[in-house]
Amino acid sequence: MADESENGITPVNADDATWILTASFVIFTMQTGFGLLESGAVSKKNEVNILMKNAVDVVLGGLSYWMFGYGLQYGQDPGTTQFYGIGSFFVDAENNGGIFATFIFQLSFATTATTIVSGAMAERADFNAYIIFSFVNTITYCIPAGWMWGQHGFLKKLGAIDFAGSCAVHLTGGASALVAAVMLKPRLHRYDQGTNSLAMGDPGNAIMGLFTLWWGWLVFNTGSSFGITDNKWQYSGRIKLLYSILCISRAAINTINASLGGGITALTVTFEKEIKLCVPERLYLCYFRYLKNHMFGVSDTVNGILGALVGVTAGSAFLRPWEALIVGAICAIVVNESAPFLDKLNVDDPVGAVAVHGVGGILGMTAVGLFVEEDPLLNMTGGLNGLFKGGGFYFLWVQLLSCVCTATWSMLTTFILLKGINFITPIRMSQPKELLGADFNEHDIRHDGYDYEAMIDQLKEQNFKWHSSSMAITPPRSDWDKYLVDKYLIRQEEQNGHRMVWQSERPESMSLRKCIQRKMKSCCESCSVS
Repeated sequence: MADESENGITPVNADDATWILTASFVIFTMQTGFGLLESGAVSKKNEVNILMKNAVDVVLGGLSYWMFGYGLQYGQDPGTTQFYGIGSFFVDAENNGGIFATFIFQLSFATTATTIVSGAMAERADFNAYIIFSFVNTITYCIPAGWMWGQHGFLKKLGAIDFAGSCAVHLTGGASALVAAVMLKPRLHRYDQGTNSLAMGDPGNAIMGLFTLWWGWLVFNTGSSFGITDNKWQYSGRIKLLYSILCISRAAINTINASLGGGITALTVTFEKEIKLCVPERLYLCYFRYLKNHMFGVSDTVNGILGALVGVTAGSAFLRPWEALIVGAICAIVVNESAPFLDKLNVDDPVGAVAVHGVGGILGMTAVGLFVEEDPLLNMTGGLNGLFKGGGFYFLWVQLLSCVCTATWSMLTTFILLKGINFITPIRMSQPKELLGADFNEHDIRHDGYDYEAMIDQLKEQNFKWHSSSMAITPPRSDWDKYLVDKYLIRQEEQNGHRMVWQSERPESMSLRKCIQRKMKSCCESCSVS
């Protein structure tokens, strides 16, 4: 909960700043997790491109957040309204470590919101257009984040609670991802054979990305306490430290419990999908046949756990552990059912960003409005209780209103940004580039198993327009390595005076490298005999 004081920033001491900065650095590593997850979900010919997009999110998204994002989110200068802040542009504060700590922490959140969108744009977004988008998309995040966490924010004044960003970060990213996926349209021939999900390009990468995100999520949620001395909750002495640690510990255990509930539920749902195909009276035999032959879906399991983590983010410091378990389980079910539903609507989201972050974010905010009860020691909900705790409908209404406002802003802003960018440069790759893959077209990278020259020739025969500059193909790294070996062997033979003779003896069907290796072997054998 990136909260503020009257001066625009939460008072922090050295201990608070140390915790905030450490949390920021760990949250920054979530970019690695998103990169691995997304590269594992896409085809091999696009995996480097998705990683490059994540790098751009940090470089340009971070720059724009420093230039104007932080000021629009937390500015307190004259002209500030309940909808946006003014001031603190080009962040530079003398003798105010609190502002710097807040900036670093929130920069990690801002770049995460944009990275969520990149997954839904995978395998067909033009890289030049995405560079522009990653810079300007900061405005999509900083405005609703200011509504929720800024001292001026109207959602904050209404009593909305989003401890670590189910709404401000994840719903913002998920809603933007929905618009981006619709505007870009499905990948070529994506739904020609029906709406079933495509196989993951590298499931191992996706699972490694899950573990990296899991690690980062623990700090994503606990770090949102924004300190360890409890200054902002106005307690004194040992009680301040005690209940600040209570808040952090509760956020940690709820984050874990939600992911456990989501993971177990995702595995169970996968089992239920298979068990429905069996005859009820042979259920016992079917179970063992399932254990023997069925393969658990990686995508469902990963998205179930991630959806649970998104869902618990808003209330991680308030829920009870058993409530977090239930929230995680419900989120896993709804998220994994939402992705196929979007496919039926021909909304092509390669990594499930809309379902995981958009739907999961709404469920997280709803859970706060249902389960949360006021803790007088922490005093973090302003005296409001959830519907199930006797608080009435007002708190739930405020939570749902936050979702509506955030989603509406994110979708409208993303639509305007992408429309504007499309006037400058096409937001979607051309068909030939999409067929050959973004790695080859955007980064001059060739993967084993793809005959790019033959593919280009076929495209030319079909009268596809092709730029001559794209024909300058860099040889794969394996060819370069072989070239180095050949040069080394030739140099060795030149020193022995055998190269010209061996070249003349080389059959046309035999490569020079193979010929040299054979001659060197026979030479070594003759030397050992003598």
